[in-house]
Amino acid sequence: MNNKGLIRLFALLFGLVSLYQLSFTFITSKIESDASAFAESTVPASEPEYVAKREQAEARYLDSVAKNPVLGFTSYEEAKKKELNKGLDLKGGINVTLQISVRDILSGLANNSKNPAFNKALANADLASRNSDATYLDLFFDAFDEIKGDTKLASPDIFANKGLSDEVNFEMTDEEVKPIIRRKVDEAVVSAFEVLRERIDGFGVTQPNIQREGSSGRILVELPGARDIARAQDLLSSTAQLEFWETYEPGNQNLINFLIQANEELKLLVKADEKPEAKPESEIDSLLSDVAQDSLDLTAQNNPLFEKLQLSGPGFAVGVAAIKDTAEIGEWLRLPRIRRLLPQEVQFTKFMWERPSQGVEVAALYALKSNRDNMPRMSGDVVSDARDQFDQYNRPAVGMDMNVRGAREWQQLTNEANLNNTGIAIVLDNRVYTAPGVSQKGGIPGGSSEITGTFTVNETKDIANVLRAGKLPAKAEIIDSFVVGPSLGQEAIDSGFTSFLIAMGFVLLWMILYYGRAGWFADVALTFNIVLIFGVLASLGAVLTLPGIAGIVLTIGMSVDANVLIYERIKEELNKGKGMSQAVADGFDNALSSILDANITTGLTALILLVFGTGPIKGFATTLIIGILTSLFTAIFVTRLLIDWFLHKRGRTLDFTTALTKNLFRNLDFDFLGKRKIAYIGSGILVIIGAVSLFTKGLDQGVDFVGGRNYQVRFVHAVNPTEITSELTAALGSASAKTFGDANQIMVTTKYKVDEGGTEVDDEILHILFNTLQKYLPDGATYEDFAPGGTNDQIGVMKYRKVGPTIADDIKKNAVWAVIGSLAVVFMYILLRFRKWQFSLGAVIAVFHDVMIVLGVFSLTSALMPFSMEIDQAFIAAILTVIGYSLNDTVVVFDRIRETIAERGWKSGINTNLALNSTLSRTLNTSLTTLVVLLAIFVFGGETLRGFMFAMIVGIVVGTYSSLFIATPLMFDTLSKKESSGANNR
Repeated sequence: MNNKGLIRLFALLFGLVSLYQLSFTFITSKIESDASAFAESTVPASEPEYVAKREQAEARYLDSVAKNPVLGFTSYEEAKKKELNKGLDLKGGINVTLQISVRDILSGLANNSKNPAFNKALANADLASRNSDATYLDLFFDAFDEIKGDTKLASPDIFANKGLSDEVNFEMTDEEVKPIIRRKVDEAVVSAFEVLRERIDGFGVTQPNIQREGSSGRILVELPGARDIARAQDLLSSTAQLEFWETYEPGNQNLINFLIQANEELKLLVKADEKPEAKPESEIDSLLSDVAQDSLDLTAQNNPLFEKLQLSGPGFAVGVAAIKDTAEIGEWLRLPRIRRLLPQEVQFTKFMWERPSQGVEVAALYALKSNRDNMPRMSGDVVSDARDQFDQYNRPAVGMDMNVRGAREWQQLTNEANLNNTGIAIVLDNRVYTAPGVSQKGGIPGGSSEITGTFTVNETKDIANVLRAGKLPAKAEIIDSFVVGPSLGQEAIDSGFTSFLIAMGFVLLWMILYYGRAGWFADVALTFNIVLIFGVLASLGAVLTLPGIAGIVLTIGMSVDANVLIYERIKEELNKGKGMSQAVADGFDNALSSILDANITTGLTALILLVFGTGPIKGFATTLIIGILTSLFTAIFVTRLLIDWFLHKRGRTLDFTTALTKNLFRNLDFDFLGKRKIAYIGSGILVIIGAVSLFTKGLDQGVDFVGGRNYQVRFVHAVNPTEITSELTAALGSASAKTFGDANQIMVTTKYKVDEGGTEVDDEILHILFNTLQKYLPDGATYEDFAPGGTNDQIGVMKYRKVGPTIADDIKKNAVWAVIGSLAVVFMYILLRFRKWQFSLGAVIAVFHDVMIVLGVFSLTSALMPFSMEIDQAFIAAILTVIGYSLNDTVVVFDRIRETIAERGWKSGINTNLALNSTLSRTLNTSLTTLVVLLAIFVFGGETLRGFMFAMIVGIVVGTYSSLFIATPLMFDTLSKKESSGANNR
């Protein structure tokens, strides 16, 4: 081998750099472990809210040591920036995809135009977006072009308005206006991106990730380590729409008369038989019964409104109701026939609920003075600064300062409120946070104000944070979310590394048992390979996920393949009578072509997975690609350096076998081509059975492909999923529960309100789950214990996933393109590499055969297996990996056939059989090690990976079979008779 010194130096530097990069991870892990121990010793578990207090103590400890020098070359603060990033499934946290509403942006650009053509185009674009991959803006333009008639985008009541007067004028054509609107929409999405980034920076998680997804208006946000899930969701989805409204004076007779008339009208709308059955007085009823009722007689049998809304609420509120009834009351008050009952003096009244305090089950209803345009007296754009502080009673509050214009408007508003005996409602995202009165005559000068209420310190920090960052230019809807509790993340780490160590141990031992002393050199190279993989991941800032660990473990099995190829070729050269040094040199040279071909085909499928995959699947593809590259380096160069070093001293010999394996697979003469008809018939039957099952029974598609929500829920004792399914179906209308892993854990899937976004729906479903499943939880378990990231990390929702219909369609489309793309790329590569279309055809049909059998097995056995066999993104990753592995195997076989035929000719298949027999040792050796590695992950890698691994196990077995009995015979049969019988066809 030439340039040994240079390669030795590169390997040394590569290893040192990898260890250096990994040192930061070891440093942060040690310090964080110390911080956790400190928090546990400081805050006993007997204290109320001990989880939150421990988090605070841990944060204080880390802050105190953040800048202290560590080992003389770094600090915790610096090391944290360079450590190996862990994904959500290993660290816990939240991953969401936000859809910025392009409709809202367009409405804003058009000053909320009432133009019929404009609004009709928006409505048509809404409908079209449900079944189209085009962007919302393109759909709007298409819809407008279809119905516009004589109306132009540059009409005064659409985009040629005062706000866009510098860029759009009445003379412009639609084609001239469209690029301007595209730019404005893009600027609004960029603005939303920047606002979200500022909010995230103030949230306090390490290594957050935020990125735009092309021109779709989608923004991906990942917050690893975020424990307060509800807080994170509110932070991301709230528009921070701050408004100041004037309330009515207490006891306004016009409003009271309206509510009485509304109740009478609702008697006609709400049937008496829909009234709830009488039940014992609850805590909420008791609270509501204490509220003064003026002098109204509300004892009649059918009072739909007053049975839920009690009049004369606190302060300037008009009433109070149970939180569970607020949605229905609000819906009633928005009905056109009810709105028509409002007296002329209050006809534009806007009704709005207060933000309920934590732990309180009632909310106050406010009536706000509005106008024809439904615009507030003041908006949040006048706020120049915001901060979290404490009020005069030492309660958490938010202080605000206003600009010059805001200060002037604020004084005028507060002066009117003082004169009218009304309150000022401070509203954030359509919730009244506080509505104080004004006692100061002449109003409040200076433009300073304060939002008070029953806040926690974190809540005031978040409110101040979003106000400083500014409001989002449009509504941000969470269309895809993935939440993992911190305890489940730790379990994933434990199970992932257990499978890693078991697989690693087996492979190292197997190489020694099979190849003797030469196996030791392969083991050193393999261990060095693992160090390099983790070092590269850390240096690139890549994220390690649980599928990523599976990718590394799979790399262990596949990296053995290169060493096996080399060692088998060295053994062949030794059997030819060559000397040791020459046999080693020729063995490495002859194996190089097969190694490169095999790894390039696997790498191509991994690249496609990287392009089309999302989230953790990208982590799998990333580690697989890195593993392929480092495996090539360690197998080809590091192993060669070690063997050459050992043989450098005269008289030394190196055996590549042991007593047990010396004569294994030697002098084989199996007639593979002679059995091809049996293989064709057997495979044909299996493919047909699988295809029939796919068309009749189908596959168990997960939420990734059909949309919906699933929740991994854990209990203390075993539960009956059938019983829970019926109970949840009654509560949600559509739900299923399956055992997930141990008998005390289930996976709940539901499509309840799948088309609706917002954290309110998520909270509603979590409350329904808690109320339905509470009897299966320990006595005294609270909603806070049950919710993800809650106060009890041993029970409740450990993980949940939400996929909106549009995201599900995108995932399905990407999955199809990924499979088709991988087959097309590999067909072209093999065609270019082997120069015969018969090789490409044989390889692609064999891969199609493997995929069909895996799909058929999943379709036939999904109801029988004791683990989840849902078809999701991880399954597609498994399919693509199977494609890569099958091609790896096939290409190695084809490479040997090409070499043998070049030397001896086809001879009617005799030499093809000879080539197949000569690769059988490598084929079975690699397949066995890979299979055992996959079994280790299947058994010890955790429930999440079980279906993923099962698909790969089936695929490896079938792929090994197809490379010998399908790909090669098909290639041979498609050759012309003259060519396949030729004595020496080169």
